[in-house]
Amino acid sequence: MTNKEIAKTLLEMSVLLDMEEVPFKPRAYEKAALEIESLGEEVKDIYKKDGIKGLMEIPSVGQGIAEHIESLLQKKTFAEYEKYKKKYPVDIAELTSVQGVGPKMIKTLWQKLKIKNLSDLEKVAKAGKIRKLEHFGEKSEQKILKGIEFLKKSGGRQILGFILPEIRQFEKIIQGFPEVEKAVVAGSVRRKKETIGDIDFLAISSKPDGVMDRFVALPQVATVLAKGETKTSVKLKNGLDADLRVVPAESFGAALNYFTGSKDHNIALREIAIKKGLKLNEYGLFKGKKQIAGKTEEDLYEALGLKYIEPELREMTGEIEASREGKLPKLIGYGDLKGDLQVQTNWTDGENSIEEMAKAAKELGMEYILITDHTRGLAMTGGADEKKLLEQMKKIDEINKGGKFGHFKILKGAEVNIKKDGSLDIADEVLKKLDIVGAAVHSHFNLPRAEQTKRLIRAIENPHVDIIFHLSGRIINRREAIELDIDEIIKTAKKTGTILEIDAFPDRLDIKDEYVRKCVEAGVKMSISSDAHSVSHFKVLEFGIAQARRGWAEKKDVINAWPAEKMLKMLK
Repeated sequence: MTNKEIAKTLLEMSVLLDMEEVPFKPRAYEKAALEIESLGEEVKDIYKKDGIKGLMEIPSVGQGIAEHIESLLQKKTFAEYEKYKKKYPVDIAELTSVQGVGPKMIKTLWQKLKIKNLSDLEKVAKAGKIRKLEHFGEKSEQKILKGIEFLKKSGGRQILGFILPEIRQFEKIIQGFPEVEKAVVAGSVRRKKETIGDIDFLAISSKPDGVMDRFVALPQVATVLAKGETKTSVKLKNGLDADLRVVPAESFGAALNYFTGSKDHNIALREIAIKKGLKLNEYGLFKGKKQIAGKTEEDLYEALGLKYIEPELREMTGEIEASREGKLPKLIGYGDLKGDLQVQTNWTDGENSIEEMAKAAKELGMEYILITDHTRGLAMTGGADEKKLLEQMKKIDEINKGGKFGHFKILKGAEVNIKKDGSLDIADEVLKKLDIVGAAVHSHFNLPRAEQTKRLIRAIENPHVDIIFHLSGRIINRREAIELDIDEIIKTAKKTGTILEIDAFPDRLDIKDEYVRKCVEAGVKMSISSDAHSVSHFKVLEFGIAQARRGWAEKKDVINAWPAEKMLKMLK
């Protein structure tokens, strides 16, 4: 089983236990699932090397869950899971993908209406049967229908950050084929899009037959859709389609460019070639029958009279003109962040202590982190009131003074809740004692656009609020963004010197790339934060950087790409 499959089963187990109203256990399974989903190493390899002991070294995995994982690796199931699945034979992954549909609702829907899956749910909701259930009503029914409609819009696309570790493992396997000289992943994966619908692999080989034979025999492959000499298409067990193309070395750059996309960017390049009396396709750039470029992407762009354009920019948003005029941005690099400005700990809903989070960040080469545990408005997380927040500040001061982490700095912050009227749930006199204050919307997502904008503007204008976290509140494929006048928000942020965050967590990526671009153009500074709730979450910063790059952001646009002293001086 892949990490994704193991995580899916553990998440289902969490929901099943919640349906049974078992205390504490559901959260334990959920935490373990999230850790496994974001692991950089395959669980099966950890088990092969170190057995149960190795599994227990994965954060949030104790003895019981480790034994269940062992059973999953050996039998693809475990007894307790089978017992509950027999009692509730429902498609948990499908049903919980609808916003607002949780364990207790699934239990009621199964017991009262025998709803097993999304199709059943849609049918009974459209027939008006849900509103007749106790504690539901017409409003709940309409919300479910709206959630199903939103889900359909995603078109089965998967969140890149959650599936990329698996794709990279797959890429590594193909690179290891004895017949392969070079192999890379292209397409929307290479452009680091928020979601992907399929995967494109490219390889150089003089023995394509052997490559294709090995490819279709991989355990990740569910079905072979088409197998040819230089192109094979398969359906993977993770639900995505994958293509592998073998190309000659002299065409590799042209093929990589063509299969990276975007489609509109490719069309623009072909039009430039035509105007120069040339022909561009996936095999190269040709003058008549003679290939004049295409071995590398760099020589291809150069032959077209352009500066090299990074994959994240290839969306036809002005990159061709900027390239021609030598005005492309010097994009923020994947190693440029010096700190993380949204980090949760076990003082609220995080998995690890302040010290553990600091140690993990330091080991990754960071110079500072900002502790931003939730405040009391988010009661479900055990959010801090003023007293608890002051206690945490004192603790952070003690850790910093203790010198355990050398020059690494732990900054004092909070993720303060923005109330319906735009006021905050922590008193100003406590907020002003923090190094940096982050504020975020966690409720009242359906307010009208004008009211929601006014609410955010009030928070932005608060003299103690330095950063607005995950501005739009969206959760990709699950929850739509709140309605906002983004231009007014950016204008107010510029006027007040408030930072807008790019939340790097893969299902948030909030603010989105087009808003990043607006911030860059308006001179509004941004932060890129992991929203880490565990030591393993710092690695998601990569996706926040990708989001910034797709929005044309440079190092100067992102405050946590700066040393702590410089950053702190420019904040409110």
